[in-house]
Amino acid sequence: MLALVEEAPARRPIRELPDELVSQIAAGEVVERPASVVRELLDNALDAGAAHITVRLAAGGVRLIAVEDDGSGIAPAEMALALKRHATSKIGSLADLEAVDTMGFRGEALAAIHSIAEVALLSRTRAQPHAWRLDGRTGELAPAARAPGTTVEVKELFFAVPARRKFLKSDATELAHCIEAVRRHALARPDAGFAIWHDGKLIEQWRAQAETTAADALTQRLADVLGADFIAQSIPVDYTFGAVRVTGRAGLPDAARARADQQFAYVNGRFVRDKVIAHAARSAYEDVLHGHRQPVYALYLALPPARVDVNVHPTKIEVRFRDSREVHQAVRNTVENALAAPRAAQAAQSGMAADAVGPRDAGRASATGPTVPARDAAPDWRARAMRQMPLASPRQALAQAAALWGATPPEPFTGVREAPPPEPARAQAPDADQDDAWRDCPLGRAVAQIHGIYVLAENRAGLVLVDMHAAHERIVYERLKTQRNAAGMASQPLLIPITFAATPQEAAAAETYAGALRQLGLEIVPFSPKTLAVRTVPAALAGGNAAELARAVLAELARFGPDQVGSVIERARDDLLATMACHGAVRANRRLTLAEMNALLRQMETTDRADQCNHGRPTWRQITLHELDALFLRGR
Repeated sequence: MLALVEEAPARRPIRELPDELVSQIAAGEVVERPASVVRELLDNALDAGAAHITVRLAAGGVRLIAVEDDGSGIAPAEMALALKRHATSKIGSLADLEAVDTMGFRGEALAAIHSIAEVALLSRTRAQPHAWRLDGRTGELAPAARAPGTTVEVKELFFAVPARRKFLKSDATELAHCIEAVRRHALARPDAGFAIWHDGKLIEQWRAQAETTAADALTQRLADVLGADFIAQSIPVDYTFGAVRVTGRAGLPDAARARADQQFAYVNGRFVRDKVIAHAARSAYEDVLHGHRQPVYALYLALPPARVDVNVHPTKIEVRFRDSREVHQAVRNTVENALAAPRAAQAAQSGMAADAVGPRDAGRASATGPTVPARDAAPDWRARAMRQMPLASPRQALAQAAALWGATPPEPFTGVREAPPPEPARAQAPDADQDDAWRDCPLGRAVAQIHGIYVLAENRAGLVLVDMHAAHERIVYERLKTQRNAAGMASQPLLIPITFAATPQEAAAAETYAGALRQLGLEIVPFSPKTLAVRTVPAALAGGNAAELARAVLAELARFGPDQVGSVIERARDDLLATMACHGAVRANRRLTLAEMNALLRQMETTDRADQCNHGRPTWRQITLHELDALFLRGR
């Protein structure tokens, strides 16, 4: 029998790749589609100090991408060098690389683009009498006419690598990506103007903002690019934590979307996709978003260049922070603080502003505007007294608030009544002092209870509808968090430890984060090489499924790692408290007196995040007089 002997493959010698092939390989990382070219050319234009940039496209950018700017220009002797790999004016040493403060710096974008497309440079410095044009293919340099600045023309993208061209989408899709690339730059630089032309038609234009302050200019640019609705449904943020300053706008929970397509994060003016920032922002919305809705925001982080590494990926869209925990806390605290202020005070502000033009116009302004109200918009003495209330049971809290309001404390709750729906409570004529008092309260005074579920109130702007269970759930939840911060989480030892089969990752997390688990009231120890045992659980959930709780917490700790242990612990604690608050809040069909309803309104006005319940559902809605007039065709 003959043995079959496989021949060894012929050895290939090691050789140096041609420069053109090297550039084409690099282009695979730098240039994914026409939008990648637009992004790189915009970076160069802004680094050159451009105040006005025009982007001209044909066939979605496949046939033509031309970026014109009025920046500093390129000297004729340097134009050919600009198309070579690793040629740049941005850095010259390792020290420069570690403290990059420009958009571009790698010196490979133009070379990569040049290797897969036809490129021409047209540029003029302010010291030159005329411009010069360089043909990238032939290297010919000829005089040309142009104002100071630079134009980069890129034609027939991917003509040198036809296989890549087959992966491009339709012209409309590629155009949309190009527009998005310009939008991202426009949001970062309100001081610069941008225009987009496609097939000879102007499709987008954002003029340079000349407002007196940077904040005003940014607000106007956000309104121009993202729409006036974004401004109306967001609140400004400005917070400094350590070396990190966070500014911009955070969207209200009601403005959340099904997709994460309006989340813009910038680091030192550069648009980035960063897991630390995204997770921090999302965690700040955990208590106020419903379901899997995605928040909207435009956040701008400023920190010393040496504290962030932008040399992570050729596209420069990823960064690495020296202290990611500091960045995470800065972003989370920024958004949390902005969302914490109850927005009900805006109703009172709208009503008081409308008093100057007459009572029938009192509802013409929306009572749920974006302005962050002062925490003491309710009468100062009442707001201070509310905040100083000791933690109490739901019924006691209402009784205390009712006493401050001037009413007789109601009788203790006896539970949810199963009787037929009670008749709505009717408003009684208040005395003069109470009448004056409620006019200064953002949510006004209670009028009635509807179907045992909703509280109907009147304020300066019109009518307010309150979901009493959702509102009280938030109040109880925030009070429990206050208690937790003061006293910590109590734990309950289990008479018989609960064991469960553990994966290697779960066993490692239990050992690594033993201290963090104890802060949650959990003690999880090895029972065997492949089994863990739960010895203690949070006292509040002593009757729950200990194994499921342990698995969930271990998965969170393993997922986010040591840098995010603090946020995981806090989130797990909040989940426990949210469950307790839901069970402790007043239920539907529970009859409330007017005093109790007013007490609930007053507590909402002074409770953080009172506009949404623990599950992200709204707790109240404003119906303005203008909307009421429209229902009955008044004024028509």
